[in-house]
Amino acid sequence: MRQVSDDILASYAIRMGDNCLILGQRISVWCGHAPSLEEDIALANTGLDLIGQTKNWFELACARDTTLGTPDRLTYLRDERDFTNCLLVEQPDQDYAYTLVRQFLFDAWHYLILDALIGSNETAIRDVAAKSIKEVRYHRTRSTDLITRLGGGSADSHEKMQAALDGLWRFSGELTTPDAFDEACFAAGFAPDLTQIATAYIDLSLIHI
Repeated sequence: MRQVSDDILASYAIRMGDNCLILGQRISVWCGHAPSLEEDIALANTGLDLIGQTKNWFELACARDTTLGTPDRLTYLRDERDFTNCLLVEQPDQDYAYTLVRQFLFDAWHYLILDALIGSNETAIRDVAAKSIKEVRYHRTRSTDLITRLGGGSADSHEKMQAALDGLWRFSGELTTPDAFDEACFAAGFAPDLTQIATAYIDLSLIHI
């Protein structure tokens, strides 16, 4: 089995953590402002889940590369250009429809990635994935239900959801298009082949949108 260097493993954990961190922060702006109390609580809990997952990924990264410092340092003391999250999660909350569609597009991918990472050859990666996947399974179920109901609701509801999808779909390709780093992680055996994830992701997305 190919030896995995600590720095590449730490970088992968940071990339995963950055996605959760930025989306968790985006979602948090709805606290106290969501269209209903139920949604306010649900979004707050989703944001907390993602921040908790961030902590797990950053702890893994810092354990493998002690030069990184602490999870708090990774969260608060990096320059904005040092973050490695995908573009989708940082897209602004133009309205509630954008929030829901952005969440669905991320959740569908996030679940597939974590499911694959449970089979990683790295115990630490497997452990973080196993801790996260139950929460993410719920996130995916919830966002899928909401976009299906609102997309098939009133004419106004459908129009808003379609506008959100039109604005956000172009960012989804990054999730399943491997760059050189993704390919190196796959070659090392601890991360999945994103080209295989892409097929399942597109099939899942098209069923519901």
